[in-house]
Amino acid sequence: MGKQFFQLFNLLTRSMDLLEYQAKELFRQVDIPVLPSQRIDRPTDLKTLQMHYPVVLKSQVSVGSRGKAGGIRFVENTIDAIAAARTIFNLPILGEYPQVLLAEAKYNTSQEFYLAIAIDRLICRPILLGSSDGGMNIHAVLNQIQQVVVDAEFSPFYARRLALKMGLQGDLMLAVSEIIEKMYILMQSQDLDLVEINPLGVDRDGAVMALDGKISVNHYAMGRHPNLKPWQVVDVARNRLGTLSPLFTDVGNISILCSGNGLALAMLDGIAQGGGQVAQCIVVDPASSEAIQIALDRVNSADVNVLLVNMVGSEIESCQQVMQYLSHNLNLTIIWRILEQDRDKLAGLIPLSIKLVTNLDRAISQTLTIAKQG
Repeated sequence: MGKQFFQLFNLLTRSMDLLEYQAKELFRQVDIPVLPSQRIDRPTDLKTLQMHYPVVLKSQVSVGSRGKAGGIRFVENTIDAIAAARTIFNLPILGEYPQVLLAEAKYNTSQEFYLAIAIDRLICRPILLGSSDGGMNIHAVLNQIQQVVVDAEFSPFYARRLALKMGLQGDLMLAVSEIIEKMYILMQSQDLDLVEINPLGVDRDGAVMALDGKISVNHYAMGRHPNLKPWQVVDVARNRLGTLSPLFTDVGNISILCSGNGLALAMLDGIAQGGGQVAQCIVVDPASSEAIQIALDRVNSADVNVLLVNMVGSEIESCQQVMQYLSHNLNLTIIWRILEQDRDKLAGLIPLSIKLVTNLDRAISQTLTIAKQG
């Protein structure tokens, strides 16, 4: 399953992704604990830093892998901080330059967890996600991410259930459950598509702290939340396409293209359990031909040998656009999962080079077999 692990996840179709410092502003509103921090618009802002060293400087970009790319640096004094900030401002991460940095107090952890709440668009219900192994390497433990579907009115029971499935007990279970409850309150109150904390740090005394955050705001709900409007301008300034969401990027030889978060989570989970490695997972808005085209171009540029497609619930026109492109542009094996009732509708549109599978588990199994063949 998730932006970071999910990475987990940039998740959503028709959504705007907030930067870390923006996500933490929303965390503060519901009393999710975050560290003292300061927005840095230019390196010289560090001359008036309002906190004690050492601090960590973080590149504020919408993509993951900041730490591995050199976009997160610890500094001990003002001179080193200014030099590091100049470097980070000029460091593109997956093609994106930061317009802002976040200076944050240093925090020593004894444990790091992964928490997220997303919308499963297949069943139209929120899904709680959690792992006792969080941080930069969350993608390495995808099969350990626990899930709890909120299938009725939300109550603290769902939060405690996820914490227990994560293997937590006692005061730590209660502390993590409380964070999950606050994440859910935030998600509901702001019409969010994704709320993610990775990692949730735990210190020696058992206190918890949201060390990094990711939030996706539903574009259709922006009019109901004027407090988020200024951030929408920032998102446009970054020249990003809100209809396209790359969930996950890492070494691997499998690409995933799908039309919903729930589909993405299920496929990532199945591939991880089967020992496969995903190079990219893209969730695309099937109603946007522009987003589909950009997604297909991105898939075409990846160094993979198998593509798993799951466009369940999409209009025939969207599927046709994808099929036509795939049949003419990609030199790889394509596994397409469709519903049984859609087979007849698509029968005349499907190139022979695309393998159709109506069962998701079977589609994942065939994808893994081809991937392991190299």
